[in-house]
Amino acid sequence: MRAIHHIAIICSDYDRSKHFYSGILGFPVLAEAYRKERDSWKCDLDAGNAQIELFSFPSPPPRVSRPEACGLRHLAFVVADIDAEVARLEGHGIALEPIRIDPYTDRRFTFFSDPDGLPLELYEQA
Repeated sequence: MRAIHHIAIICSDYDRSKHFYSGILGFPVLAEAYRKERDSWKCDLDAGNAQIELFSFPSPPPRVSRPEACGLRHLAFVVADIDAEVARLEGHGIALEPIRIDPYTDRRFTFFSDPDGLPLELYEQA
């Protein structure tokens, strides 16, 4: 194996999640398709070294993500200036945890959630 190709996310409200990931977080849309046979939208977003795939399905069950459920814990996004990114996201009404410092790497990070409660992390790297 060489790299991560994509991360797939099933969302409860396709338009809301597409706006969040593309319009607010800034990941450009690469492709978008409606799959009539599944009553499902699929949107491919450019996340730099990987893609994020957003899917919609009728009535998806909720996913347990806190406290520390088994499985995917969170997605982490690299930012150059965490203070600027936190301020930008807060300007969109997004609540973020206080910035912390990783005791092993001395890097600053914080957490927030997507519209469906999926934990996301900002990780500062120059």
